[in-house]
Amino acid sequence: MTRSEIAKFLILRSIGNFLVLVSIYGVVATFGPALYYESQYRIAQFRGIQYRVATPEEDLLGQLAKEKGPKGEQQPQNQGGGLAQVLAGPKEQILIPNDTDFSILIPKIGATAPIIPNIDPINEKEYVKALQAGVAHAKGSVFPGIKGNTYLFAHSADSFWNAGRYNAVFYLLKDLSPQDDIVVFFENRRHNYKVTESKIVNPDEVSDLVKAQESGEEKLIMQTCWPPGTTWKRLIVTAKPS
Repeated sequence: MTRSEIAKFLILRSIGNFLVLVSIYGVVATFGPALYYESQYRIAQFRGIQYRVATPEEDLLGQLAKEKGPKGEQQPQNQGGGLAQVLAGPKEQILIPNDTDFSILIPKIGATAPIIPNIDPINEKEYVKALQAGVAHAKGSVFPGIKGNTYLFAHSADSFWNAGRYNAVFYLLKDLSPQDDIVVFFENRRHNYKVTESKIVNPDEVSDLVKAQESGEEKLIMQTCWPPGTTWKRLIVTAKPS
């Protein structure tokens, strides 16, 4: 084999290796966040961890702990503790709202997230920015406590450079069943809901959003992309006041 043939072989092999690495990175970047939260959820189930929403007193203690920093005393635990809390934390863990102005807590999956209000679900630039900070409340839908649909949405997962952790947390909506609890804080008031149904729909199915203010009853609608890392379908979870 001549030098030119060896050089050509090495170049082609390097290009091939590079393309393989790029492909692997793309898969990890797309599905990694969802896999992380799936693993965390399954470990929590295996350990028998139970989550519950903090009482007002516990919420105050949690806020004081954040302000003062760790002092060695046992403090209420929050979903934000991540995998370490799932692996070594207590069997009962307390969910503290990120912000009582507007946030969501889902005890079954140990999820908490702030909610960003009045986000246009058609304006990609606007909702991508909002989803870096929390779950999005769709502009045109009602707020908790009002008859109509309160419509919340996030991606189930996305590339690491595009998605905040709340997108991947919403991936776990697939594990919710009828009668599971959902808690939404809005303007410092707590609103309790129970899941009534889950369904997978096409991306062009927007009746719950278009008719958000026409419903004669209060509903909480949560939407995420399905399957994770794609935009093929939408997973819709509906809950009603309890």
